[in-house]
Amino acid sequence: MKTIHDLQKDVDQYISQFQEGYFSPLALTARMTEELGELAREVNHYYGEKPKKSTEKEKTIEEELGDMLFVLICFANSLEIDLEEAHNRVMEKFKTRDANRWTKKEENHDDESN
Repeated sequence: MKTIHDLQKDVDQYISQFQEGYFSPLALTARMTEELGELAREVNHYYGEKPKKSTEKEKTIEEELGDMLFVLICFANSLEIDLEEAHNRVMEKFKTRDANRWTKKEENHDDESN
């Protein structure tokens, strides 16, 4: 299984073979918005009230999430952001600031009852 660092390295190796390199942050933001729209369209087809037209190409939510991930990694790489570190920071924020924000599931204490 690939780590986040592996994914970032894979994308960097792919992009670095082209003279153009990474798009600008503004262009990458536009690309991410475009990909999010495509993801939203697929989710609406599968779970919403708008079925696909018979003439529309079959895509999947998985494919659209993959496109989103690729553009997100490009964005992070272009700004030299370590996504694993970014993830760790946001998880720490959720664990502290939002620790009691939602109702937690009941823990199973069957092992302790003996």
